[in-house]
Amino acid sequence: MSMAVVGMIVGMALAFAGYFGGFGAFLLVAALGAVGFVVGRFLDGDLEFGDFFRPRERERQR
Repeated sequence: MSMAVVGMIVGMALAFAGYFGGFGAFLLVAALGAVGFVVGRFLDGDLEFGDFFRPRERERQR
C-alpha cells in the first residue's frame, strides 16, 4: 500500500473522529495513530528501542 493511500485513510479517520466525536476524539485518534506508527516502525525493524534514549551525534566543526 502506498504512503498516499495510507495518508488518505488516516486523514479520513481523523475527519470522522473530529466530525462525530469533537476535538477531543480528533486528538485521541491522532495520538493513537502516532503510537501505532512508532510501534509499526519498531516491529518492522526500522526503529530500535535505544533510538529513543541515545543522544544524537553531532559533528563538531572547528
